[in-house]
Amino acid sequence: MTVDPRVSPPHLGDERETLRAFLDYHRATLARKCEGLDDDQLRERSMPPSTLTLLGLVRHMAEVERAWFRRVFEDGEAPMVWSDKVDFQAAYDASRSTRAEAFTAWEAEVENSRRIEREAGSLDLAGYQPRWDQEVSLRMVMVHVLLEYGRHNGHADFLREGVDGTVGA
Repeated sequence: MTVDPRVSPPHLGDERETLRAFLDYHRATLARKCEGLDDDQLRERSMPPSTLTLLGLVRHMAEVERAWFRRVFEDGEAPMVWSDKVDFQAAYDASRSTRAEAFTAWEAEVENSRRIEREAGSLDLAGYQPRWDQEVSLRMVMVHVLLEYGRHNGHADFLREGVDGTVGA
């Protein structure tokens, strides 16, 4: 891996600035875990019978970003990226995917999520989560997505180690 380009979250900051920074830090962490790997390496499975791959994680996080930002705050009927129904598991199958396909979709969803957050008047903005049939706040969505990244970045450590022996960061 190259020099760490990630910006650390602030030690002193307001709630919104801190949540935004931690989300961006974890997004950058996922990208960093995939640095320098070709398509075949990104599709390498952790260990049978698991089908989990780094590329699958990138695709999954594109779905997470879409489901929790676009579908909650803009269009509850927006189609998922890789499934006709709300099936997060479909994204994990990256067997025919490429870095270009997965990262293009993920980066587009991240930018859309950032735009939604920037345009929101406050973290109290409420949106409708169709899967839960309940309203949720932007604050809750940001925390939830942050936790998703944290969990999946832990998986990415093991996947990266399995590909080239690199751990951490």
